[in-house]
Amino acid sequence: MEELETTKTEPEKKPVRRARGYFDYSLLFVWIFIMLLGYVLLYSASSYVALTSYGNSFYFLRKQVFSTAVGLLPMGFCTIIDYRRWRNFAKYAYMGSLITVFLVLSPIGIENHGAKRWVGVGPLQFQPAEVVKIGVILMTAYMLSKCGTHALRNVRICYQIYAPAIIGGVLIVGITSNLSSAIIIFGIGAIMIIIAGADKKFALSLVALGGLFLMVILIAGAAMGKGFRFSRIMVWLNPEEYADSGGYQVMQGLYAIGSGGLFGKGLGNSAQKLGFVPEATNDMIFSIICEELGIFGAICIILLFIFMIRRMRVVACNAPNFFGSMIVIGVMAQISMQVVLNIAVVTNSMPNTGVSLPFISYGGTSLVFLMAEMGLVFSVSKSVKKIR
Repeated sequence: MEELETTKTEPEKKPVRRARGYFDYSLLFVWIFIMLLGYVLLYSASSYVALTSYGNSFYFLRKQVFSTAVGLLPMGFCTIIDYRRWRNFAKYAYMGSLITVFLVLSPIGIENHGAKRWVGVGPLQFQPAEVVKIGVILMTAYMLSKCGTHALRNVRICYQIYAPAIIGGVLIVGITSNLSSAIIIFGIGAIMIIIAGADKKFALSLVALGGLFLMVILIAGAAMGKGFRFSRIMVWLNPEEYADSGGYQVMQGLYAIGSGGLFGKGLGNSAQKLGFVPEATNDMIFSIICEELGIFGAICIILLFIFMIRRMRVVACNAPNFFGSMIVIGVMAQISMQVVLNIAVVTNSMPNTGVSLPFISYGGTSLVFLMAEMGLVFSVSKSVKKIR
């Protein structure tokens, strides 16, 4: 009897199970699908220009695949390395990104299309603006995790945290005249701080300062005889009047979208890609997509990006710490802004800013650094223990 009572009161030993990590395979698969789809769409949009200009219809596609292979190295590195370690190097990463901007003024700075925005030594070339985007994401995430959400009720502290984005964006505009990248950098920092829980006064003041900044840029450009940004606004308001000059690209892009209809002309059957739409492989590739796949195909691509952003949101909401959550929010903000700005420009919903469509537009530097940012997101994903 005593033995029976002892057996009843003795706690039952359960086997110890090791906690399994989480990895967002849905995010991985949708990224791979967008990449593969991007290859097909890029080849379709670039084959004619590649054949007539370089004698090889696969010219742009081969370079894009090569850039992807190069991007797998930083992407794999960022995925394997625990993202928490970047917290100790955030300051150095940010300062290093700013140094790359000043390299544009050095002998290794490269001028392209009338603008000096590249740095290169031999075959190695990159755009400092892409490096600054990662630096701003890491630095802002570090400062937010250090201050905590309670400090964001103070607008002054919000602007202190926003300082890295302001400095990075101003340097990009002042040194490389790349306003579109500067807008994205400003947006990344602002979105990260607002989502973290900043006071509403901070968001309202940013809107006012943003409008003031654009006015200063336009006035300064006109005063120095470089009022091309003002002319872009005029083209946006009335593209037909400037169809023979600045409005040519906009009009040809709209012709492509309109001729595609609901289901498009079919993959590879675009007429506007035959030298009519400038930058058909880069900024204007979405217009060729609309022509070949129609509005239905364009909506499907938009839905793929929405699903990718939604999966990033899931990872951010379930990250084990605030630093990891803010890293994912920063990457999500950049991809979201680039998708929205690119489609808005192609459809003439806003003035031309020269923003590429992530993972689809041709561009080695942008692709490599976007893949590195995806590696950071996957690293945070590995640390998630439980999905709420």
